[in-house]
This record gives sequence, structure tokens and C-alpha cells, in this order.
Amino acid sequence: MAAEAARQAFRGRFLHCLPEGGGGYRVEYLEDGVLVVEGARIAALAAAGAAELQGLDLASCIDLGGDLVVPGFVDTHVHAPQLDVMGSHGEQLLEWLERYTFPAEARFADEAFARVAMADFLDALLCQGTTSAMVYATSHHHATDALFAAAEARRLCLIAGKVLMDRNAPEALRDSAVGGIAESRELIERWHGRGRLAYAVTPRFSITSSPAQLAGAGQLLRDHPGVYLQTHLAENPQEVAAVRELFPEAAHYLDTYDAHGLCTERSVFAHCLHLEAAEIRRLAETGAAVAFCPSSNLFLGSGLFNWQAFAAAEVPVTIASDVGAGTDLSMLGTLVDAYKVCQLGGHALPPLEAFYAITLGNARALGLEARIGTLAPGSDADFLRLNPRDVPLLAGRVAACRDIAEEWFAYQILGDDRLVRETWVAGECRKRDGRLAVGN
Repeated sequence: MAAEAARQAFRGRFLHCLPEGGGGYRVEYLEDGVLVVEGARIAALAAAGAAELQGLDLASCIDLGGDLVVPGFVDTHVHAPQLDVMGSHGEQLLEWLERYTFPAEARFADEAFARVAMADFLDALLCQGTTSAMVYATSHHHATDALFAAAEARRLCLIAGKVLMDRNAPEALRDSAVGGIAESRELIERWHGRGRLAYAVTPRFSITSSPAQLAGAGQLLRDHPGVYLQTHLAENPQEVAAVRELFPEAAHYLDTYDAHGLCTERSVFAHCLHLEAAEIRRLAETGAAVAFCPSSNLFLGSGLFNWQAFAAAEVPVTIASDVGAGTDLSMLGTLVDAYKVCQLGGHALPPLEAFYAITLGNARALGLEARIGTLAPGSDADFLRLNPRDVPLLAGRVAACRDIAEEWFAYQILGDDRLVRETWVAGECRKRDGRLAVGN
């Protein structure tokens, strides 16, 4: 693929977002445009007429036949070891962990199994059009290592970390306050900043990490300023009550993290369904982002996310699949549930706002807007070719659409993996016509 990726020009329709000052953005849609890719980066995006005036031979472009090109999707909260528990019946959060999640993660003690499973997980993301993700591995050092190695082989933009759990978990999955931090430090030194990879310090949640381990996590952030923090926060009422018992001195759930320096502009807190007003204010003060996981929240009966409350407080909201309690790795499928949850809250999530959220919006919350989530020149060449003709029900709906916003809404509600005809990562085609084009 290296020779193919040297310089390529594509002619078709293009939709993406560009950042503007003050946290704003604008949507750019080209009905007849040209995208030029050089190596792993986007060199140019322009209207076809303008590109021709600048000397480009339009006859040399790869004709996309009216298909729509968009940036690769960005997922800000997903669990690599949980594909096999998707669709498991019953239970809410704490029981779900005991019955399904922990047994599934225990299988990753087998190094050979972990290598294959981590590679399969990343290939599943690519099939759905997700080219960048913030991922939880397991508590196993070797499984986290395998996840990073598989991502590097696929040239994916991946933020990931070993799960820290030194209490209230099965013995086979527990690390120790000292050992878990030491293993995390070694993984940071090996993988963080290597190619398109970054590390996230990853305590599962306060129930499974002792104060000593949370303090160690905070020390990792101070020692390695470029790393991220990912964890769970206030997903379930029983979880919130358990945290209150374990941390009677804390002002609230968020304080169990904040007291150890874990609330920063590089922190992503998943769920955030049952927060006090003071917690939302503190998230805003620290610049932390939240991950809205609609499918998981509905499936586990955890509650409804209040998008407008976070928007009013100027807390960055990202959208995430949260597989395995989430029921779809596809960010399109995730948007179906996001739209329904927002409707129940009296907010009809606009189509292009949803599009922004899973592309530039998620990238921006991760501080990666200069590299991913857009088709702007200079960004990484991660993009998708969407073909509604491969989804019969969607093809008819799109034919009746009056503008690009209506067309995108049809994609997000009726689309699935068949819609993603091609997935391009760093200038290389990784999925074509329903099959992985390059295997590793």
C-alpha cells in the first residue's frame, strides 16, 4: 500500500467541519470537490473547478461516483475486551460487571488469546468507520501491550491504557497500588507518543481503585504531562452510593478523583448521569470532558444524559459507543440512541451538530483537532467513503433528501456498516466493499 498512498486525488462529494475561535465550528460541504492525499496526510481539499484552475488534471482523479466522503469517526469511550459480552441479557451496572465484564476480561490473562482478540477488536472498529478511539484494555500488562502493537500495525490513532483495579474485583483481575502504577509507567514509556499512539491512565472507577492507587494515578499525570486520564463517573445510582460509603470524606463522587489531581483538560469522564451541580461546575473549571454513552445508558437502565446541562456549563461533551454495554460499535448506531435520549430531554439534536460531535467535536475534546476529525489540509488522511446504495432502505430515503443536513440525518438513523464502503487510515485503504483491504 505504500506506493499507492504516495499521492492520490479523489473527486466526489465532501462533508467535514472546521474549527473556529471561541470553540465554534463551521460545516463545509462540497458538492463537487477534490481531495488530494500525499502519503499519510491530506494535502488539499477544494471545489473541483478551483482545483482545475490551480493546475490539477481532473481526469487523473479517482471518481467516487457521487459517494460522500467524511472524516473517520472518533470514539471517546470503548472497551476492547468486551465484544463478546455485547447483547448479554439483564443486569444493571454493578451486577453486569460481576456477571459479564469481569469474566470476559479474565480471559485476557492468556497472552495468545489477548493478541488475537485485540487485533479483532481494532478490525471491528475499522469496519464500522472508526479510525480513532479512546480505549480501555484490561488490567493485564501484556493485553494492553498487544492492543498498542495491533494499533501501531494498522497506523490507527489510539489512546489507550491498562485498567487499574486493586480492590473490589476478582483476584485474577486485581493489580496492586504499587504494581499497577509501575506497569502503567512502563507502558507510557514504551508507547506514549509513538507514531499515532497516546496513553491514558485508566482507573476503572473509584470503587475498584484504592486511594493509594488513585494517588499513584495522579502522580503519573504529573510525571508525564502529555498523557490522558479516562475513567467512569456517576453512571448508576447504586454505584454512586457505593462510592459514598468507600469515600466518606469526599465532597462528592468527582472529588474522589479531583483530590488526587485526576481532573484536568486531558481527562475524559464517561457517563456523568447522576452528578451534583457542584460536580458539573468543577468539570467546567478543570476543562475536563465527558463521554455521553447513550446506548450503554439505555441498555443498562442507568439513566438519561442531560446534554443541555453540560452545554450550559460549557463542559465539552463527546459521544461514545461504550461497547460492550453499548449495543453498537458503529458511531452511526450510537447517534441513533443519542438522538432519542436528547429527544426525551427536550433537545432535538441537529443532524450536523451530531456529525460534528463524532468527528471534529470528539477530536477537539481530545486536543487532536489539528490531526483528526476533519478533512482540512495538513490533517491525517483518515476518511470514509459512504455509499447509501448498499443499504436499500437508506438508498430510497436519501433520494428524497433536500439538503446535506437531511441526507446526513438519514445516514445516522438508517445507516450501518454497509454504508461505509471504504475506510482510509493515514492514507491507506483499510476496508473496501465490506472487507478489510489490508490485514495485520
